[in-house]
Amino acid sequence: MMSLMVHLKTVAHLRGKGDRVAKVAFRGLSFYSRVAENCEDVAHFNEMFRWPIASRLDGNEMLEIQVYNYSKVFSNRLVGTFCMVLQKVAEEGHLELTDTLIDDNNTSIKTTVTIEIRYQPMDGTVGVWSDGEFLDVPDDRDGMFAFETDSLLSGQSHGSGISPARSLQGSIPTFRKAGKGVFSAMKLGKIKISKDDHKKGDEPAILDMEDLDRKAIRLAGTMEPDTISLASVTAVTTNVSNKRSKPDIKMEPSSGRPVDYQISITVIEARQLLGLNMDPVVCVEIGDDKKYTSMKESTNCPYYNEYFVFDFHVPPHVMFDKIIKLSVIHSKNLLRSGTLVGTFKMDVGTVYSQTEHQFYHKWAMLSDPDDITVGCKGYIKCDIAVVGKGDNIKTPHKANETDEDEIEGNLLLPEGIPAERQWARFYVKIYRAEGLPKMNTTIMANVKKAFIGENRDLVDPYVQVQFAGQKGKTSVQKSSYEPIWNEQVIFTELFPPLCKRLKVQIRDSDKVNDVAIGTHFIDLRKISNEGDKGFLPTLGPAWVNMYGSTRQYTLMDEHQDLNEGLGEGVSFRARLLLSIAVEILDTTSPEILSSTEVQVETISNISESATGKMEEFFLFGSFLEATMIDRKIGDKAISFEITIGNYGNQIDGVSKPSSTKKKKKDSESEQEENELIQNSSEDEADEDGDLVSVSSTPLMKPFITDRNYFHLPYFEKKPCVYIKSWWQDQRRRLYNSNMMDKIADKLEEGLNDVQEIMKTEKAFPERRLRGVLEELSVGCSRFVTLANKDVNQAGRTKLDRERLKSCMREMDSMGQQAKQIRTQVKKNTVRDKLKLAQHFLQKLRFLADEPQHSIPDVFIWMMTNNKRIAYARIPSKDILYSIVDEETGKDCGKVKAVFLKLPGKKGFGPAGWTVQAKLELYLWLGLNKQKKDFLSGLPNGFEEIKATKMGPGLHTLPPVSLVYNMKQVFQLRAHMYQARSLFAADSSGLSDPFARVFFSTHSQVTEVLSETLCPTWDQLLVFDDVELFGEASELRDDPPIIVVEIYDQDTVGKAEFIGRTFAKPTIKMCDEHYGPPRFPPQLEYYQIYRGNCTAGELLAAFELLQVGQGGKADLPPLEGPTDSERGPILPVPLGIRPVLSRYRIEVLFWGLRDLKRINLAQVDRPRVDIECAGRGVQSALIQNYKKNPNFNTLVKWFEVDLPENELLHPPLNIRVVDCRAFGRFILVGSHAVTSLRHFIYSAPDKNSNNWASAGDIIVNVDTDPLIRKMDTVVKLDAMSDAVVKVDMTEEESDKEKKKKKKKKKGGVEEEDETDERVLDWWSKYFASIETLKETLRAQEAAQAEAEEREDLEIAAEVTDIKPDDLLLKGSKTKSKDKKTLKDKKKGQAADCSEKRRVKAKVDELVVYNKELESEFGIFEDWLHTFNLYRGKAGDDDEQAMDDDRIVGRFKGSLCMYKLPLSEEITREAGFDPNMGMFQNIPHNDPINVLVRVYVVRATDLHPADINGKADPYIVIKLGKSEIKDKENYISKQLNPVFGKSFDIEATFPMESMLTVSVYDWDLVGTDDLIGETKIDLENRFYSKYRATCGISSTYSLHGYNIWRDPMKPSQLLAKLCKDGKIDGPHYGPGGKVKVGNQFFHGPTEIEDENGLKKQTEEHLALTVLNHWEEIPRVGCKLVPEHVETRPLLNPDKPGIEQGRIEMWVDMFPMDMPAPGPAIDISPRKPKRYELRVIIWNTDEVILEDDDYFTGEKSSDIFVRGFELRVVIWNTDDVILEDDAFMTGEKMSDIYVRGWLKGQQEDKQDTDVHYHSLTGEGNFNWRFVFPFDYLMAEEKIVISKKESMFSWDETEYKIPPRLTLQVWDADHFSADDFLGAIELDLNRFPRGAKTAKQCSLDMIRNEQELPTISIFKQKRVKGWWPFVARDENDEMELTGKVEAELHLVTAEEAEKNPVGLGRNEPDPLEKPNRPDTTFLWFLSPLKAIRYLVCNRYKWLIIKIVLALLLLIMLGLFLYSMPGYLVKKLLGA
Repeated sequence: MMSLMVHLKTVAHLRGKGDRVAKVAFRGLSFYSRVAENCEDVAHFNEMFRWPIASRLDGNEMLEIQVYNYSKVFSNRLVGTFCMVLQKVAEEGHLELTDTLIDDNNTSIKTTVTIEIRYQPMDGTVGVWSDGEFLDVPDDRDGMFAFETDSLLSGQSHGSGISPARSLQGSIPTFRKAGKGVFSAMKLGKIKISKDDHKKGDEPAILDMEDLDRKAIRLAGTMEPDTISLASVTAVTTNVSNKRSKPDIKMEPSSGRPVDYQISITVIEARQLLGLNMDPVVCVEIGDDKKYTSMKESTNCPYYNEYFVFDFHVPPHVMFDKIIKLSVIHSKNLLRSGTLVGTFKMDVGTVYSQTEHQFYHKWAMLSDPDDITVGCKGYIKCDIAVVGKGDNIKTPHKANETDEDEIEGNLLLPEGIPAERQWARFYVKIYRAEGLPKMNTTIMANVKKAFIGENRDLVDPYVQVQFAGQKGKTSVQKSSYEPIWNEQVIFTELFPPLCKRLKVQIRDSDKVNDVAIGTHFIDLRKISNEGDKGFLPTLGPAWVNMYGSTRQYTLMDEHQDLNEGLGEGVSFRARLLLSIAVEILDTTSPEILSSTEVQVETISNISESATGKMEEFFLFGSFLEATMIDRKIGDKAISFEITIGNYGNQIDGVSKPSSTKKKKKDSESEQEENELIQNSSEDEADEDGDLVSVSSTPLMKPFITDRNYFHLPYFEKKPCVYIKSWWQDQRRRLYNSNMMDKIADKLEEGLNDVQEIMKTEKAFPERRLRGVLEELSVGCSRFVTLANKDVNQAGRTKLDRERLKSCMREMDSMGQQAKQIRTQVKKNTVRDKLKLAQHFLQKLRFLADEPQHSIPDVFIWMMTNNKRIAYARIPSKDILYSIVDEETGKDCGKVKAVFLKLPGKKGFGPAGWTVQAKLELYLWLGLNKQKKDFLSGLPNGFEEIKATKMGPGLHTLPPVSLVYNMKQVFQLRAHMYQARSLFAADSSGLSDPFARVFFSTHSQVTEVLSETLCPTWDQLLVFDDVELFGEASELRDDPPIIVVEIYDQDTVGKAEFIGRTFAKPTIKMCDEHYGPPRFPPQLEYYQIYRGNCTAGELLAAFELLQVGQGGKADLPPLEGPTDSERGPILPVPLGIRPVLSRYRIEVLFWGLRDLKRINLAQVDRPRVDIECAGRGVQSALIQNYKKNPNFNTLVKWFEVDLPENELLHPPLNIRVVDCRAFGRFILVGSHAVTSLRHFIYSAPDKNSNNWASAGDIIVNVDTDPLIRKMDTVVKLDAMSDAVVKVDMTEEESDKEKKKKKKKKKGGVEEEDETDERVLDWWSKYFASIETLKETLRAQEAAQAEAEEREDLEIAAEVTDIKPDDLLLKGSKTKSKDKKTLKDKKKGQAADCSEKRRVKAKVDELVVYNKELESEFGIFEDWLHTFNLYRGKAGDDDEQAMDDDRIVGRFKGSLCMYKLPLSEEITREAGFDPNMGMFQNIPHNDPINVLVRVYVVRATDLHPADINGKADPYIVIKLGKSEIKDKENYISKQLNPVFGKSFDIEATFPMESMLTVSVYDWDLVGTDDLIGETKIDLENRFYSKYRATCGISSTYSLHGYNIWRDPMKPSQLLAKLCKDGKIDGPHYGPGGKVKVGNQFFHGPTEIEDENGLKKQTEEHLALTVLNHWEEIPRVGCKLVPEHVETRPLLNPDKPGIEQGRIEMWVDMFPMDMPAPGPAIDISPRKPKRYELRVIIWNTDEVILEDDDYFTGEKSSDIFVRGFELRVVIWNTDDVILEDDAFMTGEKMSDIYVRGWLKGQQEDKQDTDVHYHSLTGEGNFNWRFVFPFDYLMAEEKIVISKKESMFSWDETEYKIPPRLTLQVWDADHFSADDFLGAIELDLNRFPRGAKTAKQCSLDMIRNEQELPTISIFKQKRVKGWWPFVARDENDEMELTGKVEAELHLVTAEEAEKNPVGLGRNEPDPLEKPNRPDTTFLWFLSPLKAIRYLVCNRYKWLIIKIVLALLLLIMLGLFLYSMPGYLVKKLLGA
């Protein structure tokens, strides 16, 4: 057992007195000593530390001891550090020493440490001092050591000659027992290289799954199968390789291609807008598009409900960076722009990242950009949805309005963002840039030079920063390639911001137009962390690299887009030093700048070392092979150039600035540079001055490979390149990122394995998943031990430190969770756990992306004639070297297959798919001082060739080329069996495919098979004399990859590319045996890619056989061509081709539909040909397609030999041909059924056939139609209560009870006895929608609960608590305010269930929020529809184009089974041998059907007119008949309610496709299509789900729920039983019915219209029909009575929903009895009401005016106030506005104004109560508001013309809200607004009984108070408060009004009419107003009397009393002396 022991004895010469502690670290593992307490000079530790180690101690490893002053409270303070290199210890094994410590500044201090070290190697020997190995021995004073081996696993010892990359690989066992990871074994140092592992060399790289399982089980021994984990077994591309990395198969850059997006925004309403009596307009702005709502007058809570749609066609990230800006503008009109109230900003990406890509009914909080000290300026309620192509948006059926009215809980913010966002400053500091390219022509420069005589840099750069829709720019630095700005751009924005990305762009300032030099995006999510231990966004100071177009300057740069940040940059442009910081503002402090304008300030310079210490890096590359060079370039000489930054770039690299530029990039002094040279080894010193980088290969002419490609003759001589470059040493960042990437790669590979196992249905996916999770947790813990290094390295930024902390936390918890989940993986939970693991993968990828760059990426360019042709870009981190294996880049020191592509836009589309060149490339990047290992990863067996021109002694120079003297000869056999689902490349919709196989410099092709997408080549390609260079053993593990390209042969022109795939061959060396388990190889599927899209799969196998001394004779023999017809083509040999067996395939030919014209001629006599594996069958000919498109022979069959393995089944091809005259056939279209697995017939299990025979099963169905609802209620209750109660403390549950009681009082619970007469179809519909919402809510709650349960389980298992304990704990720990969203949902669910119980029993239907098809499997239960394709497939997104290629549909079905078939089936009674397996199928003769289409309503239509609205109407097409409902268009509506039914007669099969379209009516021009939906009626008609007419839940003969079907339930049931050969139905006494072996119960009486009851069996029969799915064998769910919601699509905007339509279809065969009349679903007419409001009095109105004479404040009060009759009695406490003229008293002239929301123009005012001095006003005034009201929707319906120019009236629906305002009348100026109240007539607080009780709380706590509805109460009287907002935005009470509301229906209003104001009829008496309201002039005395009495009464009394007192006192004093004298003298 190897170990290192350190005995820490004492630390002496310490200063001061205190507690000391020491930390001893070795290989990344540190121990702390105990605390030595109260020691003065010397601390005696006397402790032993021991490290067990797995690998030999290396002479250059370090031991570090740090001594701290220990503190319990504060962090420990470092006294000093002692470091030593353990070379001597490694040599001698024992060492004692005393040495001094050094402090932070690397200066020696007095303190010393005494230690003893022992090293005990395994074999007793001790290492030897290895002399020539090190270039530089670090100086102890240096403090920063170059050595990084501090990992416990440091796998290599530098002295030992093994190549480091392979030292450990061999010894890792591939399989392991659960729990004991390989790594854990290593840490214990117990790597025993077992005998097994020596044999591992001979084992296959890919094992068959079954072997694995056996092996795993053998390993696991007696373990239970639920704990076995499997290690990696991946597909062919991931061989156990350590010298090659995986090639990336997807060629095309994915970003940068424009896509369609649609953003829809509904602005519903605004509330609490700051300001009085405003006319608000909402402006919606996205990017540069602006749209406005209409203006609402004098309200600060306007209701809009307006819908806006924006369409974009841009690349995704451009879309997601666009800002959505909502702003409210006050009183905007044509002439003035209005004043801005507030804005809200959010980027599109934030919306897109929400679930369903939308925010629904959320409140956006407005803030003022000009004044950040003001808080919220109001709220806008809106819906925002972003739809990309193929996204479908579900409109959530949310809870009812009341829940959303609570603003705080429904803010428009992503989850996890606090409601109260604070203002923050974002500082973007721009320091300097370097390496800028020329941005001007050299000619101009030379002209300038001639004139001015100076040579200037040709670029004038400045930096522009964009964030949250604002831009900031730095100053322009004239003529500088290395500009220095030192400026900061400051943005002020709310934090956390809802805009995710910050765009930094270097631009070149130019007189004509500025162009971008390079762009960099900073994602704020990557530079901050929102957790509780998170940090604010911070970055840098760090360099960011910018990439873009190539550097040579051209006037018109074709790749300019790349510089703007679109697409992948193809060249380094510049790097920029910047930093970002965020400061949260305290908006209360006075000196703060209140505007959000962008500011630019200068800042101080930053020190050189701030970004890290400059290091010299060395990049080495070797080109082992260059093949597949495109033939366009093949005739010129070619060279390859490698660049990193500007280093190595020869034609357009560093533009040398005019100033004398030193060799090094950063201007360090010469002296330092010399030091660098001296520090390096002697050998290098001389050449370092002139070590020229060699960055490109010599020019060479290519050789021809085949017709398409060339290759370069790099046979034994491989050219090399190397580059020296200087960068800040920030490798740590890349290392951490590499570690995470590697863990992620491994995880991804494992997850793909698991999916593959599940897809192919192999055994034990759970074991593999356990293995994957185990690897993940080991990887994570490994990361945590390795990442925390180099912590005090120079240039570490705050972000580095914070990211490290958060990554370590994340990785740690991920490791824990992975361990956790691993234990929960069981067979049934694999899918769920797989999802969780995929979350891990996303998180890992996110964490691994390092936001602070360091070393720029490496570019490889192929050049001819000094022109750049094609490139590849390799991230520098992928090839970065580290001593620690895990930190090394994944391609460092490995051979990688690199495919070069064309730059920029040229790389899109077909041009980008052809490979420009394929390189086998070896790359290594590392510090120059570590470069001794740079060749170690190359295939062995080479000699280095150095550059010749150097002097002697330069043996450390890198080689210019390598010569391989070892060469192996192989034969490659490619077994090309078949391909399937290929891309259709010809206009016929088929291809003529052939495959071309490339290996090394060879290529061969298969034969061309014409007209197929599923070619079976069955061909063996043999490549002889393939020469590969390198050691045989290495090649065996690491063969080069094989590229297979599939082409489509065209008669003229060049073959067209279909797709490509990669494979690795299985290798047999000449000394191995050709036999199992590896040979013969298995056929495997390889995915074929075309760009980024899949284009099919290839089934093939490849083997590479070494040719030994005996030549080819030793190889396994090849059979000759067996098939004489195929000539010399070799077939795939027997052991490899699949084993076949005999199958019969039966085909049901039903008919053809919708065939389009072919070459302008109609299809008349079509026929269908079916082909599979070379056999096939033809249908009967359809004689006249127009007359009857069905086949007359239904079933045919054929026999065929197919592979036993279902996965290898070839596809089945369906082709339709048209038989023309003279025996010509024309292909109409074709379809390939790729997988026949769905159609394999499995005989029904005899036992399960009548599973119910054992005992009768009774299904009891109650008579109460509510039963279904109650069920959900019960479930809900059981579930929600359990949870809600758990999360409540005692007091809370009490509160709940009280609330419920209050509610009862408040009248939610008031029974509404629903009258049968009142109920109509809409009652049923609305009740059903309620139910739908409820079930959705219940699902949400259940899901929430499940999630919570799972979270708890995970948490619990991590901490070992039972989940139940946690639930109990939860109640105590959760504080009230943290009642999470989940609980809220549950609470709502519980609440609703309570409310629902009370509701009247309304029969319901089912509302599906999707198409009926998706609920019932597209109705393909026995009749399948196959789309026929023709024409070339489109390359854009797959789906979009495919729709255009459909030329018709074939209806039929398939059934395949192995022969022979068991007898039982054919012997069954009534078996028709002609129909084969398709028994009991209806006949396909034409049938006449009455189709009845009901259209309920459409929602969210896409606006079609300029005003953002549409005028929709319905068009229905079926066959030739078309119904246009044009005259009934609905004006200006995007949510029209149609409520119509249409009858059409049709004949199936000719007319079976129903199209329902919504068109937009236009006054002039043609009407536009908004969207349409298509329904295949035939499949519905014949489906066993019986979709002809939905079955309702109850049976009634009359009323709104009348039975629609002409067949009664009993007849239906009898028919179903007969068809299904089931015994029954037998109706028994007591409401029982028996069907099959089951009993059902139900009521037996029915009421007719006259209320008479009679006996019936229909209820019973209906009960059975509603439970038909429970009948064994034939049972299935029957379609219920329903409404389906179908998306409307427009062919011009494929894949984007244009709205939805709610509808249903009934079908009745004409040969049956006729159905009754259609149900009336016409929209409910709104009911006419009148609201009468009487304003009696006001009180306490604030006083505003000063009286002219008295100067008193008074108000002329008048109250502005449907038919609602509102009686204004009094106002009270109204604020007084005016100051009296003479006395300066306050008074107001009060009046009250009122209106119903939406009807501002009908506003009504009371008369004015002049000179109210007390704020009291008496009115006795009546308002009358007539209005139309929809009870069910709780909306008022208003019809009015939008403007003078409108053609017709528009209908609006708005909530019924009454607004009352109190005003102060002014004669000469505008009236002053004093206060208002808005009452929602459905739920408003009860008025107070007296003015005293009326307070602000009635409005503030509206939620808590009981509410009433005027529609239930009819009459209400009370006091309500008027409120307004003061300067601080606080609500203040500005008065009280006593009003009476009286609601009457229109009829009642006619019977007893009332007058307005105080008029007849039914006049109100005059108010008793004090006389002062008359003016001074009329009766001054009266007024004075009033004033005196009223105002000064008490004052006068007081004065009088005071005077009396004074007089008495005076008298007293006056008479006192005389009296006293009298007394004294005794007179």
